[in-house]
Amino acid sequence: MPSHIKPYNNKNKPIIDIDNKLVPKTYFNKVSLKRGEVFTHNVPGHESVCVLAWGTCDIKVDEEMFSEVGERQHLWAGKPDSVYVPLDSIATIMCLTDDAEIYIAGGLYDKRTKPFRVTPDDSEKVQYGSDDTKTHRKIYHILDQRVAGKKGRLLVSELFTVGAGGWSGFPPHKHDEDKLPEETAFEEVYYFKFNPSNGFAAQFAYVNEGDYGPVYHVKDGSTIILDKGYHPVVTAPGYEMYYFTILVGKTETSLIQCFEKQHIHQLKTIPGLEKMIAKFKK
Repeated sequence: MPSHIKPYNNKNKPIIDIDNKLVPKTYFNKVSLKRGEVFTHNVPGHESVCVLAWGTCDIKVDEEMFSEVGERQHLWAGKPDSVYVPLDSIATIMCLTDDAEIYIAGGLYDKRTKPFRVTPDDSEKVQYGSDDTKTHRKIYHILDQRVAGKKGRLLVSELFTVGAGGWSGFPPHKHDEDKLPEETAFEEVYYFKFNPSNGFAAQFAYVNEGDYGPVYHVKDGSTIILDKGYHPVVTAPGYEMYYFTILVGKTETSLIQCFEKQHIHQLKTIPGLEKMIAKFKK
């Protein structure tokens, strides 16, 4: 059953640790650093990616140095800069600016690859929806099918509202069963931020078509765990919403979504949506 973790000071400890009972393949940590502080990241059995939400850091993965990662002064300006950390590697992160916030996404995997950087220029921007349909959104893909041969079953992206308010994850869809070619099973975790920070949203998370909720009151710093079911989200008018999305395939590397039948016709009403969905597939 989906779950809501309310905002709290995690003190650089994992918000979603390994062997989570709902999403056992997924890992998520939010790391906050001041100038000169160092954080060591190592999650055995997992591939991961360190994404600079803001600030600049040097990130060393085993013996390979990635210098001055991150160029955003705050979350709402610019594109993400990230470093991929292969299975069983150790990443050492040193803060170079007054402060920095790093989102670390991980997924259980069984093959070792090589570290690489996803620069702001490498982060593909996809914009879809419209103001008229209240679905205007911007996505920066960090780990997607463009780097399929360099990573495993981990998919990571940033999603922003364009303007203020409106719907995301619509039409309602799920991805909790391996039923090729109609659907693939992926765990999913969302981490939310709002601009201004007193913004909020409603996260729907119902398991079966026709169910009534649950619906979670999402605020700045909320984390949503999605192990199954349909999960559209709507943002209050007057607020920008950001969510950091982590998807981990149970057996597959390609995300195929199954849309709720009574709303599937909406795929044709939202400009650019079908093209965006195709980005997650092979």
